[in-house]
Amino acid sequence: MPGDNPPRAGKAVSGGHEDSIGTGAAASGGGFPWRAGVRLGALLSASALSGPLLGLAAHADTGIAQRAAPAVSTVEVMQLAMFVGVMGAALVSAIFLIRERARTSAQNTELRARIADVNAALQRSEALLNLRDQRVVVWSSENKKPELIGSLPLESGAPDERSAFLAFGRWLMPRSAAALENAVAALRDGSKAFDLVIETQAGIPLEVHGRKSAAHVLVRFISLSETLRSQARLQIENQRLSADYDTMLGLLDALKMPAWLRSADGRLSWVNRAYAEAVEAESAGAAVREAKEFLGGQAREQIAEQHKSRPVFEQTLSTVIEGDRRMFSVTDFANADSSAGLACDISAIETIRAEYERTVRSHADTLDQLNTAVAIFDTDEKLRFFNQAFQKLWGLDSGFLHSAPDNALLLDRLRSEGKIAEQPEWRRWKENLLGAYRAVESQEHWWHLPDGKTIRVVANPQPKGGVTWVFENLTEKIDLESRYQTAVRVQGETLDNLAEGVAVFGPDGRLRLSNPAFVTLWGLQAETIKPNVHVSAIRDLCDRRAPDSPWSGFVAAITGFDDERRDRRGQTELVNGTVLSYAVIHLPNGQVMMTFVDVTDTVNVERALKDRNEALEKSDQLKNEFVQHVSYELRSPLTNIIGFTELLSLPTTGPLTPKQREYVEHVGSSSSVLLTIVNDILDLATVDAGIMQLDISEMSIDRTIAAAAELVADRLEEHSIKLTIDAASAPKSFHGDEIRVRQILYNLLSNAANYAPEASTITLTCRRLTGGVEFSVHDDGPGMPPDVLESVFRRFEPRANGGRRRGAGLGLSIVKSFVELHGGTVRIETGMDKGTTVICTFPDTPSGGIREAAE
Repeated sequence: MPGDNPPRAGKAVSGGHEDSIGTGAAASGGGFPWRAGVRLGALLSASALSGPLLGLAAHADTGIAQRAAPAVSTVEVMQLAMFVGVMGAALVSAIFLIRERARTSAQNTELRARIADVNAALQRSEALLNLRDQRVVVWSSENKKPELIGSLPLESGAPDERSAFLAFGRWLMPRSAAALENAVAALRDGSKAFDLVIETQAGIPLEVHGRKSAAHVLVRFISLSETLRSQARLQIENQRLSADYDTMLGLLDALKMPAWLRSADGRLSWVNRAYAEAVEAESAGAAVREAKEFLGGQAREQIAEQHKSRPVFEQTLSTVIEGDRRMFSVTDFANADSSAGLACDISAIETIRAEYERTVRSHADTLDQLNTAVAIFDTDEKLRFFNQAFQKLWGLDSGFLHSAPDNALLLDRLRSEGKIAEQPEWRRWKENLLGAYRAVESQEHWWHLPDGKTIRVVANPQPKGGVTWVFENLTEKIDLESRYQTAVRVQGETLDNLAEGVAVFGPDGRLRLSNPAFVTLWGLQAETIKPNVHVSAIRDLCDRRAPDSPWSGFVAAITGFDDERRDRRGQTELVNGTVLSYAVIHLPNGQVMMTFVDVTDTVNVERALKDRNEALEKSDQLKNEFVQHVSYELRSPLTNIIGFTELLSLPTTGPLTPKQREYVEHVGSSSSVLLTIVNDILDLATVDAGIMQLDISEMSIDRTIAAAAELVADRLEEHSIKLTIDAASAPKSFHGDEIRVRQILYNLLSNAANYAPEASTITLTCRRLTGGVEFSVHDDGPGMPPDVLESVFRRFEPRANGGRRRGAGLGLSIVKSFVELHGGTVRIETGMDKGTTVICTFPDTPSGGIREAAE
């Protein structure tokens, strides 16, 4: 404190070194008040008044010191100075704040005025933008999602919804949408401004302006007034026409065909590159400048002359190109102001056409020399070509064939003249045959003609439509094959059943074949006599059974190399007393056949064989005569009767009285029944002759049952009989002759319909068996007594037994024969007043295509 050290304080007035020391002592011992004064001085020194106040304080301190007034100390002076400094700083701060407040108030007033002006401008801009005659799309540089402002009239077709509007292709014409999208992409990527006239799908034109600023990309759509809209439409149409014109010129210029445009005076105004190349000009422009003509003067005069009567000229003209004369198909169109032409080089086509015509003529000449009948029909099924073999095969007049008849008419003509076999379902058969015009692969058919010929018919569809029919007469071939197969079968059966022993050896001395009689006559064991056994082994066995064995000579005859091969005959006696007559016969192929006959029974064996052979030949002769007689004497007249009956029934033939129509219907139905009986007789005769051949294929059971049921539908309906089909457990198909199986089912259903009571039910059942398929037909008729059941399968034994009709007695016989041809069986389950069930069992795979049926 100031009063703590009075002596020191008094000395500080005089100055000098001691004063300094004293002052320092006072400073060091003054404490907080002194430090506060120093800090206040520093604060005051920072203000504007710090200097004067410190000076005043120093002066006051000096004066006080001089006066040596002991009442005022240095600390008090410092406190006063501090007070004065603080008050000065407060005063300066107050003045500064007042001035800043005034300046801020002025700035706020100015900003409020500017904000009011900006709001007014913004309202004016929004009012202008929200008019229903323009719409602006704005892309910000920092925001990729565009903003839409304003709207367009509804009649323009522009949608209001944002995403729909930006999808330009949905509401603009394709060309306008493509141009706009390309322009917007160029604007956003390359800052390329644009002005377009576009057309909406409603047919309304719009102006579009695209600009880009430093921060935004703007695209403005403007609806036009009616006047500007008409101008815009004209501009769009002009753009479209100009683009189309450029496109057409570009297309014509790219074509490899000469094209040209002429003015009203006939001078060339434009040609394409192909024209320039054809006239050997440097360029298309040079060809126009030099007026090089593609066609000759006569051709141009011909075009000009024809244009006087009609605007289009179309003709084939010739001109010289690169030294070669070529043919061009020229088309030239002319109007009042100009003309345009196009020429297509058809020289190669004409060459190919000529070569094609020569090839066709050559093929026709070649086909005409064939023995195989050939007929070619076009896509309209019209006859376009036939060779002489075709005309000779069917015996048709040349005028009819050259009239280009269609295929269906030709088949009907052959049917009416009895040259092809009558089919049970003619219409379906014909449609199936004509299906070759819709097929891809070749089809093969076999026709058995009424005159006994067998024709192989091949329908070969052509790639460009139409069918080539090939008719190959295989009668002789099939006859030879049948005879060969019969001969082989007869030979095998004959050898096996002959009492004469036969053995055939090859050039190598090995056994080729032998029959059981050979083994029996020599007393050998069957296990030792097998094919490929050497003759020396058989000699060793036979030498033991004959005292004077001839087998050494047999071995020499079989294995020898003599130039002259002579047959030998002789006898030998066995140990058991049997005398054998043998013969060694050299066959043409180097083989040797040996026969051994028991001489004791020779006469009886020869007689039996002769009688049997004569019986077989007579039986075959009778069967062949019967088949031929029925074929020629019954089927041909019946076919004519049925054909003429159908012709009389047609309205085009002429009107008939009801009585006459009734008689015609009776004649037709009776003829059909008689034809069915004749066909049944022929089928049975063919089966008995052993020449019936089944057409084995995978057949559909459902289709076959439906076809058979359709054939008897009218008969069942006549007697109110219901047909129930149970094929739930039946397979989808099995291997058999579909036509014969359908005939079997038809006969069974017809037989059942004949005996079923009125308004009753017939049940047709099909089910799978182990290794086969079973068909059964049940009716509720009176049943069959035992005596009738024994003869039910005999032919020509009709049995009324309560039936409605009395037929020829062939139905069940045909059923049995056809089923057994398939390798199946037939049985009947019946009883008095229990109905009748006929059951036919077929194997999954028939035993063969040709086999003999049981009598």
